[in-house]
Amino acid sequence: MEIFSQLLSALPGSVSQGLIWGIMAIGVYITYRILDVADLTVDGSFATGGAVAVVLILNGYNLWLAMLVAFIAGLIAGAITGLLHTFMGIPPILAGILTQLSLYSINLKIMGKANQSLNVNRVDLLVSLRWVKEFAFHNPLITVGVVLLVLIVILYWFFGTEMGCALRATGANLNMSRAQGINTNFNKVLGIMLSNGLVAFSGAFLAQYQGFADVKMGQGAIVIGLAAVIIGEALFGKIFKNFALRLLSVAFGSVIYYIVVQAVITMGLDANLLKLLSATIVAIFLAIPYWKRQYSEKHIRKVKGGKANA
Repeated sequence: MEIFSQLLSALPGSVSQGLIWGIMAIGVYITYRILDVADLTVDGSFATGGAVAVVLILNGYNLWLAMLVAFIAGLIAGAITGLLHTFMGIPPILAGILTQLSLYSINLKIMGKANQSLNVNRVDLLVSLRWVKEFAFHNPLITVGVVLLVLIVILYWFFGTEMGCALRATGANLNMSRAQGINTNFNKVLGIMLSNGLVAFSGAFLAQYQGFADVKMGQGAIVIGLAAVIIGEALFGKIFKNFALRLLSVAFGSVIYYIVVQAVITMGLDANLLKLLSATIVAIFLAIPYWKRQYSEKHIRKVKGGKANA
């Protein structure tokens, strides 16, 4: 009973953090599912978004301007990865690793040190952990929730445009897209840019929420993003067919992931094992579709074998 009450008390914080990471997970969804590209830039661009936002806020810039510049910084990081892949012919995984490695040094230069605290009045921030249980617009649940819905609406509109459809076609069938005269290299770069822009935007939110930016704050972000995408698809894939709802399912997957993590921590798991837990969750949810397929094939073979014997 005590564990349940502790979990209930921590639930608003888990949901808030899940929504913030949900924005990042949507960015991962764009490369992983729409473009069919494995992009590891996100571990670096997430920290870049947080670093840029924190430095601008500490220098007195408008909060939304800081968020916008963080988004643009993510776009630039994505553009570098995209160009390394398309212009220089480097495989996307290696291109992402190279950019991620470079961003570590860049993030250190942006902040001037490995960790930068937000030594400002918390009222001056868009979101903060302190406001999780307050019923007001600056409650992270409300603020991030509204921003997340607006982003989903914008992305739904964008992917319905000619450019967005061309981007989706590039990921669906590269050769056919080229045959139709679509500039697939441009679309790859655009998709990776958009993905990392959202990732950096999410990092800017998290830096405000936790009150600091750190060069390692994006470490393992790709695993969390994949977990959110896979959990969302596994649980809501058959219900949510509309593209906007699929994006929403990714955010729900992120929230569920953080609730599960919080539940496990509340039950006494060593916090040092969180990365192992994340990897295990991703592995299990990645295996579920394969297990289902194997079971279905085995069941079909049994049915056919039974009919043949009859």
